[in-house]
Amino acid sequence: MNKQLERVSFAGALVTLGIVYGDIGTSPLYVMNALIGDAGKMGNISPNYVIGSISLIFWTLMIITTLKYVVIAMQADNKREGGIFALYALVRKNSKWLIWPALIGGAAILADGTLTPAVTVTSAIEGLKKQHLGPVVFSNSQHNVLIITTVVLLVLFMIQRFGTGVIGKSFGPVMVLWFGFLAVFGIVNLINYPMILKAISPYYAIRILFSPVNKVGIFILGSIFLATTGAEALYSDMGHVGKQNIYVTWPLVYSTLFLNYLGQGAWIIRHAGDTAYRNLSNLNPFYEMLPGTWRLVGILLATLAAIIASQALITGSYTLVDEAIGLKFLPRMVIRHPSNIKNQIYIATVNWMLCIITISVVWFFGSSQKMEAAYGLAITITMLMTTVLLHEFLKKHLAKGTALIIALFFGFIELIFLISSLVKFIHGGYVTLTIMLGILYIMWLWYFGNKRRDHYEKESEYVSLLDYRDQLSKLSADNTVPLFTTNLVYMTKIKGDYQIKRSTMYSILDRQPKRAKVYWFVTVNETNAPYESNYTVDLLETHNVVNVQFYLGFRKSQSVSVYLHQVVNHLVEQGILEPQIPTYSTERQRKVGDFKFVIIKEQPADLIVNDKLSSLDRRLIGGRIYLQKITASPISWYGLEFSNVIEESSPLFITQDQDQYLIQKKIYHRGRLSKTEK
Repeated sequence: MNKQLERVSFAGALVTLGIVYGDIGTSPLYVMNALIGDAGKMGNISPNYVIGSISLIFWTLMIITTLKYVVIAMQADNKREGGIFALYALVRKNSKWLIWPALIGGAAILADGTLTPAVTVTSAIEGLKKQHLGPVVFSNSQHNVLIITTVVLLVLFMIQRFGTGVIGKSFGPVMVLWFGFLAVFGIVNLINYPMILKAISPYYAIRILFSPVNKVGIFILGSIFLATTGAEALYSDMGHVGKQNIYVTWPLVYSTLFLNYLGQGAWIIRHAGDTAYRNLSNLNPFYEMLPGTWRLVGILLATLAAIIASQALITGSYTLVDEAIGLKFLPRMVIRHPSNIKNQIYIATVNWMLCIITISVVWFFGSSQKMEAAYGLAITITMLMTTVLLHEFLKKHLAKGTALIIALFFGFIELIFLISSLVKFIHGGYVTLTIMLGILYIMWLWYFGNKRRDHYEKESEYVSLLDYRDQLSKLSADNTVPLFTTNLVYMTKIKGDYQIKRSTMYSILDRQPKRAKVYWFVTVNETNAPYESNYTVDLLETHNVVNVQFYLGFRKSQSVSVYLHQVVNHLVEQGILEPQIPTYSTERQRKVGDFKFVIIKEQPADLIVNDKLSSLDRRLIGGRIYLQKITASPISWYGLEFSNVIEESSPLFITQDQDQYLIQKKIYHRGRLSKTEK
C-alpha cells in the first residue's frame, strides 16, 4: 500500500472519499423511496412514521457501519488488507468449518454487487424524467431511462480494460461535491421542519417497529437496511486507502448522509398530503426536494456518484475474485494490471459476466423501485458470515466471553435484518440469491474438488524425488541422449518430505527421456500475507536437481517465468550453479540458458472406471477438472505466455489396482496354441 495512505493526509482523505463511499454514499437516492413504498402511498405517511424511519436509519448506520465495521472489524486487518476473505485468511487455522462462512459470505457479496450498479445508475437517470435541458425535453418514458442506463453501464464496463487511473483522480473531488450537495439541501429542507431532529433519539427507532402507522411491522427493516449496504465494501477497501483515512472521513460522510435523510424526511412530512403527491407510491423525494434548476445539478452529481459507486463495485469484485483465487475458492483466471497502480487489476471474465448480469437485471426489473425491493437481501447474509469470522478473530484478542457477547449482539441485529429482508425474496430477491447460489456452487466444486482429489491420490500416486536424484544426474550427463533443453522446469507441487506426483517422473524418464542440464521442480505456495514474495532453494545434495518453493501472497501476481530467471541469476552469481552461457544470444553478458516449462494436465477419463469413488466425489473431482478447462490455463496463470511451454496429458490416477478377476485362458505362439493349453 502507498505509504502516503498509511497516515492521515488531505490527499489520502480525498482518495478515500472517492474510493470507499460510493455505494453507501448513493443510498439517499433510493432508501426514502423504498420507505414510501412500504407505506403504500404518500397519503398514508404520518410524521411519526417518517421520524421513526429516519431514527432507524441513524442507529443502523451507528451500530452496523460505525461500531461493527469502522470501530471493530477494521482492527481485523491482514497486513492492512480488509474484507471477508482477508479476515478468513487470519482465522482459517482455528477450525476447518470456517470455510463455510467464508464461501457463503463471499458468494453473497459478489451476487448482491451485481445489483449495485443497476439500482444506483437507474435511480440517478430516472431523475431526468420531464426535465428540460436547453432545447432537449426528456419524456416520462421508463423505456428511455433503461436505454440511457444501459449505455452508461456499457461504457463503464468497456473502459475497465484500459485502467481507471485518470478517471480515479477525479473521484475524490466529485464525491466532495456530492456529499456537500447532500448536506446543503438536507439542511435547506430540515429548517422548514426542525422537529425532524427528534430522529436522533433511539426511542423513535424502537417505537416505529411496533407502531400502527408502520403497516409492514418489522419488515420495514428490509428498506432501512439499504442505508448501510456499503459497509462491507468499506471494510474491503481498507487496504486501498488505509484505516486512518477512513477514521477521519467516515464521521463527515455519516453527517452528510444523515442531514440529507433529515431533509428528505422534512420534505415528505410537509408534502405528504399535497394533491399532487398523496396518491403516489413511486416517488423519489431526493429529487423532489430540490428547487428549480438545482434539480438538474442534482441529477448530474447523482449520475456521477452512481458511476463512481459502480466503479468501486466493479474494482472491488476484481479484488474479491483475486483473493478467492489465491485462497483456492475459485478457478484460475487471467489477471491483468492495466496501469502502474499496484492494487489496480483487471479480470476480463469477471468484467463481462458482471456486465451481462447487471444489464440483464436492469431490463428484468425495469425500474429502480422494483430493484430496491430485491436489493440488500444477500448482503445481510454476508454481514452475518463476517460476524461469525469476526468472533473467531476476537477470541484471540479478547476474553472469550466478551468476544461471544459482541458476536451475539451484532449477530442478533443482523439476523433480524435478514428475517425482515426475506419478504424481498418474492419481489425479486430470488434473483440475487440464485446468482449467489450459482457462485457458491462453483466455489464448492473448486475447493472441495481439490480436497477430494487429494484425498483419493493414494501413496502409490506419489514417489520420493530423493529416490530419482541419481537417475536424473545420470540422464543429464548421458551424451547418447539428445539434449532436450538447458533448464527443464516442471510446475508441480513438492510436499515437505520431497513427495512428488508419479506423473512428473514418468514424464521425464518413461514417456521419452528428457535430458537437461538442470531439472527444476517449482512449487507455488499461496500465503496469508497479501503481498509476500520470497522463495527457498534446495539442490537435494546435487548440482543440477533443484526444488524451488515460491511463497506468494494471495494478492501477488504469479509471474513464475520472471521470478525463476531471477532465481537462476542469483544462483549463478553465488557460484551455486555453473554459468549457462549460450553460444548464440542477443545479450552479450547472458549467463542463463534456455528454458522449457512442462505443464501436466489431468484428464478425468479414469473417474468413470474407478469404482472406489462415490458419485458425489466423481461430481466434485470431475467438476473441478472441467472448471479448470474452461477458465485460465496454467500457462496464463503462471505468466508463461511468452515462454517455451509443453503441455502433456496424464490420467488422474496413473497407478490402478490390478483386476483380480482377469484370468489368462490361452496363449498363442506364432499363431498356434501353446502345448500347455492343448
